[in-house]
Amino acid sequence: MTDSRALLNFDSQATTPCAPEVFAAMEPYWNQIWGNASNRQSRIGLQASAAVGLAREQLAEYLHVKPERLIFTSGATEANNLALLGYARARSLELGQPGHLITVSTEHKSVIGPLKQLQKEGFRLTEIDPASDGLLYPEQLVQAFEKDTFLVSVMMANNEIGVLQPLDQLAELCQQRGVVFHSDAVQAVGKINFEIDKIGINLLTFSGHKIYGPKGIGALVIQENTPILPLQWGGGQEHGIRPGTIPVPLVVGLAKAAEIAFEELDIAQVRLFNLRNELWNGLREKIPDVMLNGSMEHRLPNNLNITIPGIRGRLLHQYLRPFMTCSSGSACSNGEPSHVLMALGRSKFEAESSLRLSLGRYTTIEHIKEAVFLITKVVSDLRKE
Repeated sequence: MTDSRALLNFDSQATTPCAPEVFAAMEPYWNQIWGNASNRQSRIGLQASAAVGLAREQLAEYLHVKPERLIFTSGATEANNLALLGYARARSLELGQPGHLITVSTEHKSVIGPLKQLQKEGFRLTEIDPASDGLLYPEQLVQAFEKDTFLVSVMMANNEIGVLQPLDQLAELCQQRGVVFHSDAVQAVGKINFEIDKIGINLLTFSGHKIYGPKGIGALVIQENTPILPLQWGGGQEHGIRPGTIPVPLVVGLAKAAEIAFEELDIAQVRLFNLRNELWNGLREKIPDVMLNGSMEHRLPNNLNITIPGIRGRLLHQYLRPFMTCSSGSACSNGEPSHVLMALGRSKFEAESSLRLSLGRYTTIEHIKEAVFLITKVVSDLRKE
């Protein structure tokens, strides 16, 4: 069996290891300050509650929002479900009937899934195919609006091709029509600079394990006066929107991970941008017919998504697997061809012959050179067969 520690890691958009500083910050809350944050009748309960309160304030400061707007969840999937199902159902009760929803066909499945569920409940759903560069242009959204549209969901940064959508323009169109705007910002928080309210986002979701924090924790940021029906009942935690015992260590870990990410953000952006471009230029030089997926201009600095023509995807990944971690699509795709790449016009064969190469905090120039060498060699060997 290959030692995973020796693998080149180019799959940082799937998940990241828990940073040592984050692990250290969480440690006391597992077995020393182990109280229930909802139980303020004991000393350790008060300590746990104070830790959650401080973490909430820190995260709110990084995101430029008020602390009470943050709802902790088990991760982005739950947060997306809570945002989309919770708001749509609340709005439907106000209106007395279901309405119209809009999203992009390249969204993460944790967005598409709940919207499909709402469709089963009587809501109408429009899925817009992006342009060939992966971007949703404002005129496309304008054409999709209907009289009873009340919710639009567009991912800030795509989890496969890394494209950054023009959210400020899209959100403005929604504001003009009184439409609530949701954005899955899992790949963007701690990676790029933005302010939720300046863009005009009503509901935003993010997760801890994409920024070197713990798995099992995420959050939903809710704009004031945006109604949300809970998905579960049985407690008053998180303003009654998300009941259940708060996982204090994970909340503390999320805040610490965000602290590191935001402190290093500007430097990390430049470093990853340069490394990513080295990777792209190196691959283009060695594999001239390699194809880029998604806009290069409007893109996360740590993402490169490529298609290698004429190569069987199964063999490409099989040959690379012993040496490096990468993927052909989302970690939630269960091995299916990427719906994102196919929405951009790639064939099933081309989607399977694609690589999502995502750089991370520990990626070095030596890793880039080694990746170029490995991918080039595998492609060369496969084309000789």
